[in-house]
Amino acid sequence: MTDVEGRPLLTALESLIWDVPDYPSPGILFKDITPLLADHDTFTATVQALADAGRDGSGATVVDKVLGMEARGFILAAPVALALGAGFVPVRKAGKLPRETHAVSYALEYGEATLEIHTDAVAPGERVLLVDDVLATGGTIDATRQLVEACGGTVAGVAVLMELSALPGRAAVGALPLTALMTV
Repeated sequence: MTDVEGRPLLTALESLIWDVPDYPSPGILFKDITPLLADHDTFTATVQALADAGRDGSGATVVDKVLGMEARGFILAAPVALALGAGFVPVRKAGKLPRETHAVSYALEYGEATLEIHTDAVAPGERVLLVDDVLATGGTIDATRQLVEACGGTVAGVAVLMELSALPGRAAVGALPLTALMTV
């Protein structure tokens, strides 16, 4: 993984992702990534490491689109798409997109949600990389995979900033290639 100012990216991430207990509800340990986003060098290295999940062994881009899930997934996925020379597609919460959508509802570790994508956001046969901040229960990734498939696309891989090892997210990802920059 990429170094940041002479230290491993993982070390930089660990120092710039802060724990916030009982947010957004009691019992949840929220991972605040805003200090990471404010650090140019670490943010740049993070984007490059996530983008590597959309490249083959020779460094060639192997995806047509990068999908980011609302809201923090947007922050990571948009620059990953730029790094790959691919299109960016926002996956939004229900009611946020202005045209015809596909929708999937799913469970979160602290509630329920519905995600939507424009019906024409991914063309049939396009390969996509899913990018999000946290892999927890896997519900967001699985719902987004279903949205891609409803459009006729194929998920080529999943890239997340962090995986919460105490939760079953990896099982929901299944056989898809998964890149997690850190596991907590």
